[in-house]
Amino acid sequence: MLPTVPLPRRPLHPSDPVRQWYENELGWATVPASPLRLVAGLRFDVLDVPAEAGVRALRHLGPASPVALRTSRSAPREDPAARHEKWPARHGTRMWLLVAAGSAEELPGLLDWLEWGALALDLTAIGAGGSIEAPLPPGMPEGPLTADGAGTDGPGGSGAQGAAVWLRPPEPGCEVEPSLPTLSAVGGGGGAPDLVRLVDTVATQCHRVRLRRACAQPPAYS
Repeated sequence: MLPTVPLPRRPLHPSDPVRQWYENELGWATVPASPLRLVAGLRFDVLDVPAEAGVRALRHLGPASPVALRTSRSAPREDPAARHEKWPARHGTRMWLLVAAGSAEELPGLLDWLEWGALALDLTAIGAGGSIEAPLPPGMPEGPLTADGAGTDGPGGSGAQGAAVWLRPPEPGCEVEPSLPTLSAVGGGGGAPDLVRLVDTVATQCHRVRLRRACAQPPAYS
């Protein structure tokens, strides 16, 4: 695992509150874009799975382990509260499980060891060199934001932020690393969640989701 050092706090333009929250409150690296993106591989890696599969794995995470949801941008706009009520059943909803940095490199070998490597699973890992859309910080309204509440899609703005939201947000002022699933937790040592149990559960549920969707499709007639 690579050592992690929080980014120094730096002044940011007040028209970009999303970036301010991530860089100044959490110390996470971002990629200026519209919408803003978070750099993976430094403080954390990400497991990207269908929400239907990810919900079954939440029991293997600690209460402080961050989890995000991302809905398809083609989905109709709706009230955020209503979105959360029915997110497990929404087609195309993805769950992002934050795991220890370096886990993405371990995933292929781990799946082989768990005897899942030969199957096509809707499970990917995002690590060094990758990024994810920055979920909307807690309490911040959806959509383009400026300091006065007006919208902006200009350079440096957060653009159409809101397709990704936090189900379990990170805690400002707290280091995220101790809460992330890691291989070093195998055997119950330390307080971090066990990455092996998490991946095995997620892989099992991804396979079940795949079988369910295949059975739900109408038969093809020639």
